[in-house]
Amino acid sequence: MGNYKRISVDEVQGIISDDTTVVDVRDPDSYSAGHLENSVLLSNENIHQFIDNTDKSKPVIVYCYRGNSSQDAATFLCDHGFLNVYSMDGGFEDWIANDYKSVVASS
Repeated sequence: MGNYKRISVDEVQGIISDDTTVVDVRDPDSYSAGHLENSVLLSNENIHQFIDNTDKSKPVIVYCYRGNSSQDAATFLCDHGFLNVYSMDGGFEDWIANDYKSVVASS
């Protein structure tokens, strides 16, 4: 089983940086409607490309709707060699509820 860490949206605010990969595991329509700035939509269609082309030593923050599916995705990434993986508790809904401003919609 992967060894990831569950963190709050407040903790995400504290560790997110240019060196961090942020991964959204929600559906494409939800991602298009709004997502964390600079996040990557991860799906069955691009997961293998992501695993092959992403630096596994850099931090990865995974989020979903409420913080449940992101835990499965975080485990999966850990099992595929990622060393520093976080699952965002509360997910995108908690991010919005806390009124964080770094949300963008796809054009």
